[in-house]
Amino acid sequence: MHILFIEDDAIETMKLDRTVAKLEFKNQITEAKNGEQALEFLRSEEALPDIIFLDLNMPRMSGIEFLQILKEDPALRYLPTIVLTTSENRSDLLECYKIGIAGYIIKPLKYGDYENKIKKVIEYWEVNELVKA
Repeated sequence: MHILFIEDDAIETMKLDRTVAKLEFKNQITEAKNGEQALEFLRSEEALPDIIFLDLNMPRMSGIEFLQILKEDPALRYLPTIVLTTSENRSDLLECYKIGIAGYIIKPLKYGDYENKIKKVIEYWEVNELVKA
């Protein structure tokens, strides 16, 4: 499974890389530091990812702005996007679901809890038929 990870924080990127390595998942992870870089990748000749992990709080373009552009694009709108954020703001959550996300996960403070959540999400999407289509 190919994952596009959109995150501006280097520590969060290292945390995901560490988690995937520790859990021995064989996923390909493409990293983008912001929404603009992610859109450039998605519109390139590269193969599309199976799922997207998206942070909401980023410079240049917020995660919500990225989602709006993504979901307006006929070639990209069906990519399952999972928000992975520290934002517990209910209006962010509702806005993301209104736009069309596949999930909303609050980043926990404890690494063990983070690892557990990532494990469950990746395992779910590995067996989901949409990814296989």
